[in-house]
Amino acid sequence: MKAVRDRVKAVRERVTHDRTDGPADPRDGRGREAELAARVLNALLREDYGRLSARVSRNSRDGVALVLAGGRVVRLAAGALFQDFVVAPGERLTLAEVLDTLAVIADPADAQGVAAFAEECAQALAAWQLHDERADRVLAGGPSYETLAAFADHPVYPTSRARLGLSAEELVAYAPEFAPVFELRWAAVPRSLLAPGSAELPPDVAPPFPSPGPDTTLFPVHPLTVGEVARIEGVRLLDEPWLTVRPTLSLRTVEVAPRTHLKLPVPTSTLGARNRRSIKPGTLEDGARAELLLRRLADPGVLVADEQTHAHAGHEYLAWMVRRLPVGTEGAVVPIGTEGAVVPVAALNAPGVLAGLDERLGGDVLAAYLRLLLGWNVRLFVRYGVALEAHQQNLALVVREGRLELLVKDNDGLLASPARLAAAGIDPPAFTDERMLTDDPHALADVFVTITLHLAAAAVVFGALPHRQAAAMLRDTLAAALGEHGDDPMARLLRARTLEAARLTGKSMITAGTLVAKERSGARDVNKFYGTSGPNYLRRA
Repeated sequence: MKAVRDRVKAVRERVTHDRTDGPADPRDGRGREAELAARVLNALLREDYGRLSARVSRNSRDGVALVLAGGRVVRLAAGALFQDFVVAPGERLTLAEVLDTLAVIADPADAQGVAAFAEECAQALAAWQLHDERADRVLAGGPSYETLAAFADHPVYPTSRARLGLSAEELVAYAPEFAPVFELRWAAVPRSLLAPGSAELPPDVAPPFPSPGPDTTLFPVHPLTVGEVARIEGVRLLDEPWLTVRPTLSLRTVEVAPRTHLKLPVPTSTLGARNRRSIKPGTLEDGARAELLLRRLADPGVLVADEQTHAHAGHEYLAWMVRRLPVGTEGAVVPIGTEGAVVPVAALNAPGVLAGLDERLGGDVLAAYLRLLLGWNVRLFVRYGVALEAHQQNLALVVREGRLELLVKDNDGLLASPARLAAAGIDPPAFTDERMLTDDPHALADVFVTITLHLAAAAVVFGALPHRQAAAMLRDTLAAALGEHGDDPMARLLRARTLEAARLTGKSMITAGTLVAKERSGARDVNKFYGTSGPNYLRRA
């Protein structure tokens, strides 16, 4: 535990500022630290890490309160969405207070994870402050929808701004919230390393210079990954950069042209130390198989990005995938208001975005989005046993010719039931990752609730509308989507897990992503680790 306390002390020295009484500008260091500290404490309380809930008192003179390790009493307020209680408005916490408490409640076996999370908090605060310093000039430059989406925090994960291991200079040069432009590097890779099915780079992406040898092929390399690639035996990193790109909301995916994206591995982690942004063998093939399945099952108004062209050379930092957006779309890194622009769902709560889309569509974009999202995802679940891990980063809206369409991409995290697909006359995909297949309907429901309902729907709607109005819109739209399937057993199960449930399941993202090793948590997939729940915001008050 001493090592943990030493790391907490180091973080305190880096991020703690003199506390002052009264309100503070959230864009100064103290205001941002207090905001981040509250988000971190809320997440630890939601996941009940280290039985933190045992420190909650409901008989305090201040009402419901939480006692920190240092003895400070923190007032709590009712949580609106994903948990029962959150830090009350006006409470000014420091990260040191929260991290000291984390060190006290942690199991000694989690010392390494606790130290890693302390560093994650420090990097998140530094990234937030850097963003605040540069936000005005980014906005003055005419931001794209992708940039606006990158301005928003993750609805649940508190340190989402941290890209572990990246310096301030690297963030400014390559992170989407800073709207940079940069050139890719290239590596000569022996063809003998290529995985079966690896494609050749398309002409519009391939560099104008030839590969240095007849038995090699060229791989694009993100500038952040140059150091990793340079250490791979038999691979030669070329000196000449080529191909100007811009980052999308996903740091490792860049835009080559308005309808062409290139996905590349990068040596960092986001949303948890175990969420590496490298690309493991088999992942791109599984994403391509999932795409073909979804194309077959897509509803009218649902678009699926083409992710069939990819290559892998057996190393987590030697891979690429070309994504083609549908004809008639104009990409996401384009000026706001462009006809056919791809608008990440994560951008919908940015100032002016929904109002602008409403004006162009001549109606309520939010209601239309929910009908598309829930109608299709409920049908996938009930008829085919498919649950998408399509959150607000992997979903986008396209408004063209006065109509709204839903675009889905990056599908290698979906969950599918072989039995349900077979019953519908569809051969289950031969996924390399066996974790993508299950006949457990409750495992499918867990993904639907935590991804489709919480992140793709609730986070957006409750961020845009007053609570009662948002709850009614979401509840009524989901009820209508389920009503189309009558008493189908899968519809009954999903109705019980959503509309009729006393509580809604949630994910323990910090626990599985950083704090607790897989050997102790038992998580097969850190992105599908549950064990927490919150109030059902769909039920009538």
